Amino acid sequence: MRRLKLVRNIGLGIENLLLHKLRTFLTMLGVVFGVGSVVAMLSVGEGASKEALEQIRKVGSNNIIISSIKSVQEVSQATIHSHMSIYGLTYEDQFRISETFGHVKQVVPVKLVRKDARLGERNLELRIVGTTPAWFELLRRPVVAGRVLRAEDARDLAGVVVLTDFGARKLLAAENTIGQAVRIGGNFYEIIGIVKSEGGMAGSIQMPDEEIDAYIPIEVAKERYGDIILRITAGSNERELVELHKMVIEVDHIDNVESTAKGIEAMLKRFHKKDDYRISVPLALLQQAKATKRTFNIVLGSIAAISLLVGGIGIMNIMLASVTERTREIGIRRAIGAKRRQIISQFLIETVVLSTVGGFVGIGLGLFIPWLITKFAGMPTVVTADSVFLSVGISISVGIVFGLYPAVRAANVDPIIALRHE
Repeated sequence: MRRLKLVRNIGLGIENLLLHKLRTFLTMLGVVFGVGSVVAMLSVGEGASKEALEQIRKVGSNNIIISSIKSVQEVSQATIHSHMSIYGLTYEDQFRISETFGHVKQVVPVKLVRKDARLGERNLELRIVGTTPAWFELLRRPVVAGRVLRAEDARDLAGVVVLTDFGARKLLAAENTIGQAVRIGGNFYEIIGIVKSEGGMAGSIQMPDEEIDAYIPIEVAKERYGDIILRITAGSNERELVELHKMVIEVDHIDNVESTAKGIEAMLKRFHKKDDYRISVPLALLQQAKATKRTFNIVLGSIAAISLLVGGIGIMNIMLASVTERTREIGIRRAIGAKRRQIISQFLIETVVLSTVGGFVGIGLGLFIPWLITKFAGMPTVVTADSVFLSVGISISVGIVFGLYPAVRAANVDPIIALRHE
């Protein structure tokens, strides 16, 4: 019985709203744009934060990255005359970190050298990355073809190289890939694999890999290139002695990352007189990005809530006008026995119908706007179920909150005065 009354009241509410189609449509626009802006803004914020978080996760939440950097003193001395710059991480640093910290699972050393690669008529400057097979365990990148480095490659001092897909396209073109011999610097290497590169920035952290990387065993890099790099520039010859350019350190558990990073920093300060290293902790940046995401969503949600507030005020205004117009109707209904709660429910149903229909239309608009942004601006957007349900809940709440006062006012109209109303 109650269900039949509810269906009848909803039908009556829709019928009353359709008596003034234009006014109903204009009132509903406030809710439509409010809900649409909530969904659209939250999807833009979610897409941007998800992309940033994904980039940071590619560096590894359990990893600590230490890079060799030239100190200010070395830079100033190198600009004066020919100078041997000695800075950065050492093999001793690698040994100490591996042996001192119990939470460190493994330390991946990295030597970097830039050399020109040539294959036939094609050439490309590559960044030679001398490292161990563990590099591909810590920084998981899709293997496009072939294989990555293995322990036996280092043991046999094999002249093998793993290229990125970018380097392979530039050098190999239509040639056969795996097994091809490529000349890098003055040495020949056999191409054993091709991997995807994720080079670029992850927040404020530079990704360890670049699109022009070529991976070789670190033992081969030590033997063929040594630790001294000669840089010839206009008017000066600069030599640099750097044993290790990077170290990627894997910690056993995410809860131990920050404490281990602080311990490593304290140890390096003890053995390095100059600030010739930089420690990057992707986990700290990940946590910062999550906090920024929450703040971003709150700000965007607040802006969109203002639109809904304006829409709610429009609903209240139109329902108050409706009460004035329907005063005689209210008086007749009260005179034939309608109770106050029935009058309240009738007007509330009309406002809820108005806000709910506007909410669903707004959701459609909110889904369409992110699609446009992704298609034409290239920005990633993610529409979550939470944002949709939140928008529906808010639109219904707006109808109840802003429709309650007009409904109560309608119920409190004196039937005798209402019957005399023209």
